[in-house]
Amino acid sequence: MKLWEKETKVAELVERYTVGRDLEFDIHLAPYDVLGSLAHTEMLAQIGLLEESEKEQIHKELKIIYTDIQSGEFSIKEGVEDIHSQVELLLTQRLGDVGKKIHSGRSRNDQVLVDLKLFMRNEIKEITKLTENLFDRLVDLSQTHKTVLMPGYTHMQVAMPSSFGLWFGAYAESLVDDLHFLYAAYRIINKNPLGSGAGFGSSFPLDRKMTAQLLGFEDLNYNVVYAMMGRGKAERSLAVGMAAIGATLGKFAMDICLYMGQDFGFLSFPDELTTGSSIMPHKKNPDVFELMRGKCNRIQALPNDIALMTANLPVGYHREMQLIKEVLFPAIQDLKDSLDMADYMLEKIKINDDLIDQEKYKYLFSVEETNKLVLQGVPFRDAYKQVGLAIEHGGFDPVKEVNHSHEGSIGNLNLEEIKGMMEEALDQFEFAKWNAAIYSLTKE
Repeated sequence: MKLWEKETKVAELVERYTVGRDLEFDIHLAPYDVLGSLAHTEMLAQIGLLEESEKEQIHKELKIIYTDIQSGEFSIKEGVEDIHSQVELLLTQRLGDVGKKIHSGRSRNDQVLVDLKLFMRNEIKEITKLTENLFDRLVDLSQTHKTVLMPGYTHMQVAMPSSFGLWFGAYAESLVDDLHFLYAAYRIINKNPLGSGAGFGSSFPLDRKMTAQLLGFEDLNYNVVYAMMGRGKAERSLAVGMAAIGATLGKFAMDICLYMGQDFGFLSFPDELTTGSSIMPHKKNPDVFELMRGKCNRIQALPNDIALMTANLPVGYHREMQLIKEVLFPAIQDLKDSLDMADYMLEKIKINDDLIDQEKYKYLFSVEETNKLVLQGVPFRDAYKQVGLAIEHGGFDPVKEVNHSHEGSIGNLNLEEIKGMMEEALDQFEFAKWNAAIYSLTKE
């Protein structure tokens, strides 16, 4: 079934090529297509394009379809072009001519746009929750291991003392800033495109603010041409937010892979969380974090992938926009899986508490010894030279302890302040507002 089909049949080869993998990803949009139709038909009844009794019939069937989707009993049948066609076909089969009225005042262009925005908005909520879970885990680990020293590096050379508390806390604070990127995407996405039609509006007296309110959108994409221009832009903005989180997570995964190695030995995981070698009996490989690193690197390329798909397109809808789903939807799942897996793995992490006692790390404390001399009144350059000569002559024997007290240092991690920043970042999203709207729209 094709909503646009008349008498001429499209060649089978052309149909296969143009549909591509669209149905594979359209099923993810199913609940949101129903939500958009519920809001749209509510509005159509309000402006007199549907009788109240017709609206009630349509809503009853749409809510049945919604329940079927939630329970996994819904599918897009063979020969049906897309999710929009499947929902309309079911309504027409069950309600006859009444079902055919559902599409008045909209195009598949604004229909898929609203589906995508509702889908992405919900995915942002899930990503945000998983990010919060990982943040909480990192803060707990930072607090637990705040006094355990580890080497800090510059140029991959042993540099100055750090601590596991400092290391875990750094990634926790990074996630706070990442959520600001995600929130920027959320602000772009949480606007209603419904009613923009094919990108040029409608001669029907549509109430677009009403559908925005029913769907819990913060506002409208007012200009109907710009609403259509938002296809690709909304997805790219989400990709930027995802890439920020992916960059933090990928970097952390790289640290884990490095620090698990025998040459470092900073940390380890239980055997059941690592993998082995087919030839080397001793191997305990960090496959989870290697795959996480790879997935997150791929996520960081996502904004560019989407930008290149849409970079040379003039204003209006173009079919290649459907290809965005093929890169965006799997990337969303990869990010959610990686956040969830990182939290799971960190629950079992084992830290080497005696790491810093090794002889090779004594030079970490050269700056500490220099600073001690400065505090005794020795000019910094003279103190630096004095310690440097002791190292060169083999007479450097430091006290392996640190006394850092300023904000954000080893002895003052400011975890409460970082938690406060995360609370502020999370509060921006106000997910409860649209959750309430969706509940009202779908309740019996």
